[in-house]
Formats: sequence, structure tokens, C-alpha cells
Amino acid sequence: MKGRLIIIRPTYVRSLAGGALVLSIVLALCCGRYPLSPHRVVMVLGRLLHLWGGQDPVADAVVQQVRLPRVVAGILVGSALSCGGATYQAVLRNPLVSPDLLGVLSGSAFGAALMIVLGASPAWIQIGAFAGGVVAVGSGISISRLLPQGGLLTLLMGGLVANAVFTALLSLVKYTADPMDQLPAVVNWLLGTLSQTGWKELSWLTVPVLVLVAVLVLLAPLLDVLSLGDDEARSLGVPIQIMRPFVILLATLACAMTISMAGIIGWVGLLVPHISRMLAGAEHRRMMPVCALLGAAGVLLADTVSRSLTSGEVPLGIMTELFGALAFILVLRRLRGDAT
Repeated sequence: MKGRLIIIRPTYVRSLAGGALVLSIVLALCCGRYPLSPHRVVMVLGRLLHLWGGQDPVADAVVQQVRLPRVVAGILVGSALSCGGATYQAVLRNPLVSPDLLGVLSGSAFGAALMIVLGASPAWIQIGAFAGGVVAVGSGISISRLLPQGGLLTLLMGGLVANAVFTALLSLVKYTADPMDQLPAVVNWLLGTLSQTGWKELSWLTVPVLVLVAVLVLLAPLLDVLSLGDDEARSLGVPIQIMRPFVILLATLACAMTISMAGIIGWVGLLVPHISRMLAGAEHRRMMPVCALLGAAGVLLADTVSRSLTSGEVPLGIMTELFGALAFILVLRRLRGDAT
């Protein structure tokens, strides 16, 4: 009865998800190896917006130059990966699909690793990661068109082939990398982190990622139709052969941009859509906004724990893998309980 009540009143769920995001932002700005009180954080933000004067050089430097860029990056990464994962699951009609299934993660990892081995600048590493993810998914779609029959099964098979190819290429790049310098840089990038993201990277990534997330949320009615099946979608006048690759392309662009920003962040695109469906229901018009908010909050909380847990910094990808796997077990138990 409680789950049904939440589904009837989706505003409550969105408010809950929005509150979780606000709380995660406050914790991300206050917590860390140099803790700050909420009052000092508010004063820093007020000075940043020119609402009042005063000076607190240490707090200003910590918030404006270190934590605030990570907060913005975490919001972008979490919302894009979660909405991208929900889009993949709807289009492919499989709740176990995640952004790595069609090869976007392996392709982005190969592109970034190749740029690192070639000695490229950080900007080119991000461009290589973005291009690698797009090329990998495009290759999977192209391979699926070469297979007989067509449909979702061939699309998944094409994605698996592309994923295997780019995973092998990534292993080849790691094998040829300099073990003293290049290989540690590749491994560190693959583990995922927000520490390398600053205002310079955010200046050209923020608007495209926000636009893609907003478009995916606005396409929620189309996702409902695509999740019904090919025959039902055609009967409603939806051109499957055009709209399915188009939606996959948008989700791929969003995921590839976040990977180029933060490296490999696993489980967000798989777990958050499940939690959003449990709270808001399966209708994408209701669950996609919740998915974006919860994804952003989850990545921020994981990043806060990763940089506060020890004197060093645990890579964000490790935290999301650990928490995501444990949380997914609870989700599966909940789904099994509902089924029985």
C-alpha cells in the first residue's frame, strides 16, 4: 500500500529525491579532510554570489576551488549515467542492461588509455574517451545491422561484440604501456575519480550534459512506447528503426561525456533506475526526474565518502562498485519479495 501511495503521488517522491540531493550537496561541501561548518559554507557561497562581504581565505579556497567543482561534476555524472541507464533499459526492454553492455564504457576506456599512452594532454584524453565511447556503440549498432533478422537480440549481440573488441584493445594498450609511468596513469583513470575535474573542464561539459539529461527526461513518453514492444510501437505510429538508434545515441553521448569527465563509474546506470522504479513506478514520465535526482545524490554521497574515509582518497569507482553491488542485492531481495 505504501508503494502504491507513492506512485499515486509522484510529487512526494520527487520532493524526497530533491531533498536527498540537497542533503548530499551540503555534506559534500562540509565534509572532507578539512571539515567546514554549514555556516562557513553558506558564508563562502554568499561571498561567491556577492551577497555579502568578509574574508575567510581557507574556506574560500576549499569550497570554491576544490569541493564546488566536484559537486557540479558529481551532479552531472550521476544524473547522466542514471538517465542513460534507464534509457538503455527501456529501449532494450531489459532491466539488467547498463551503459557498459553496448560498449560505451570499454570504448571510452580504450580511447582514454590510448591518449595517455600517446602522451596527450588532459583535454585530448577527455576527447579520446568521448570519441571511443561513441565509436564503440556505433560499431555495435553497425554490427547488429549485419546480422540476420534484426531486433533487440541482434542489437545486444552487436553490443557484446563491440564490448569484447574494445575490451581487448584496452588490454593491448595496457600491455604496451610504460609500466613505470603510463600504466599507473591508465589504471588510475579506469578506477574513476572526480578529483581531476575543475572549472575549465566544466566550462565546456556542463551545458551539453545538462541538455542531454533534459532531453532524455523529456523523451519519457517515447521511452514508455519503446518499452512496450516493436509491434505496439509501430501501431502507435513510432518509427522503430529511426527512434531506437536515435535514443540510444543520446544516451551514449550523455554517458560518454561523463566518462570523459570522471573515468569509469560503475553500477550507477544499473542500480539507480531500479530504485527509481521502486519509488515512482515504472512509468518513465514519473521515474526519469527521480532517476536524475537520485543518481546525482548517490554519486555525491559516494564521492564524499571516498575522500573522507581515509587520509588519502579512495577512487570513486571503487566506492560505487562496492556500495552498488551491496545495494543491488537488497533491490533484488525486494523485487523477489514483491513477486512472491
